[in-house]
Amino acid sequence: MTSFNLRALKLRSGERFQDEVEVQLVPLEFGGQRYLPVPEQVPAELCATRASTGTVFELSFDARLHGPCQRCLRDTAIDRGIAVREYHAASRDADEELRSPYVSEDNLDLSAWARDALVLDLPAQILHDPDCAGLCPVCGKDLNDEPHEHEEEHSDPRWAALEQLREQL
Repeated sequence: MTSFNLRALKLRSGERFQDEVEVQLVPLEFGGQRYLPVPEQVPAELCATRASTGTVFELSFDARLHGPCQRCLRDTAIDRGIAVREYHAASRDADEELRSPYVSEDNLDLSAWARDALVLDLPAQILHDPDCAGLCPVCGKDLNDEPHEHEEEHSDPRWAALEQLREQL
């Protein structure tokens, strides 16, 4: 896990710190699937600006995740450019909403912040292609490679009584 020691920052109000850091990304569970960051260590730009009431942190990096397409299970890579900002109030008495969850005991947890920012930037479904047809629900074949249809299923005999009611209406 990557963290940044905030004690090294000796900023006065209005001053800005900027540096490139290596951030370790962790594998993600998303939509019931596991996605691996490649590479696990990515260069990121960290900025900290001291305000009169706290500190504004900015983090930007590029990430690539590898894992399955959520429709057809093909190996898929998704690239994301992340740029996020976080505010942390200087006063310990400040509202919890004004204190960053990534700051603890003068350390900024860059890995947790990067993971959360990456997850929030992901699409609702990770697909290898926006027009992915998925898998056949009957036979399980990939509909992208073999588009096909099956004969209409015969109804389950347990539903026969309801089918008769529908015909009467």
